[in-house]
Amino acid sequence: MSAMTGVAQAKSPPKPDNVLSPDQAVKRLMEGNKRYTSGKTRSRSYSSTRAALARGQNPYACILSCADSRISPELCFDEERGDLFVTRVAGNYVTPDILASLEYGVAVLKSQLIMVLGHTSCGAVSATVRALENQAEFPGHIQTIVTALMPAVRAAAAEPHTGSLLQAATVENIKQNVQRLQEATPLLSKAVQAGALQVVGGLYDLETGRITLVA
Repeated sequence: MSAMTGVAQAKSPPKPDNVLSPDQAVKRLMEGNKRYTSGKTRSRSYSSTRAALARGQNPYACILSCADSRISPELCFDEERGDLFVTRVAGNYVTPDILASLEYGVAVLKSQLIMVLGHTSCGAVSATVRALENQAEFPGHIQTIVTALMPAVRAAAAEPHTGSLLQAATVENIKQNVQRLQEATPLLSKAVQAGALQVVGGLYDLETGRITLVA
């Protein structure tokens, strides 16, 4: 890891404005989402940051997002290249490869925040709800996703909830994966305990584009 650290970190960070506390990182994400939903996003000159980013990166936040094509973290947080370290998988859940990538983002790139970003009308969660209620089965490796999300769907079904099971399970899945990352040993849990890292959960509303913190 020491060799990777030397490559990833320059003497001064490529984007000094990305050196934030975890609380500041959360605030910046949510302020960016407000700009996005209001249609007042910032103009960008990508050429102005190209040279700085060619020598390294220091994203201030890591995002574990669903792979849904309707969600684009850089857009919905009104950020640009070099600001977010994004990992994506249908159903926004932690896999060994996702965890390794997020550990790299925190331990090597020094990101101060991880957000698990789910969304309304999630097809992966919906499929898992169908599997629970109707014993539906899915072809190929799609069943792997259903198996991974089933604990959250079962937990949501076992508790009283307003709205649909899909809505409750979507939020429960976010919360379970936030906890999974907070407790992930050895790297992430240590950073959380030291106050160097915060892990939160957000729910993206497909109709409005608004992100609500749910964990």
